[in-house]
Amino acid sequence: MVISLRKSLRLMKYLIVFIMLAYSLYKVLGYLDVALLPMDKYRTPEGSAVKAFHADSMEVVDPETPLQRLKLFFWYGE
Repeated sequence: MVISLRKSLRLMKYLIVFIMLAYSLYKVLGYLDVALLPMDKYRTPEGSAVKAFHADSMEVVDPETPLQRLKLFFWYGE
């Protein structure tokens, strides 16, 4: 009985240490994610940068024939 109690206490100690280390690693990775990545990566670019995609100027063209639809499917993967 004494040996199994000691083993279970040692197991509990290692389990608690493992959980604490895993939680610490989770918090550190979360901090690095916030610190390294910009908050809004879809904002309007500053300086001489040019935004490559403008959603307001995009025209939606529906294919008229099944052949055009198939061509778009293989081209865009939609």
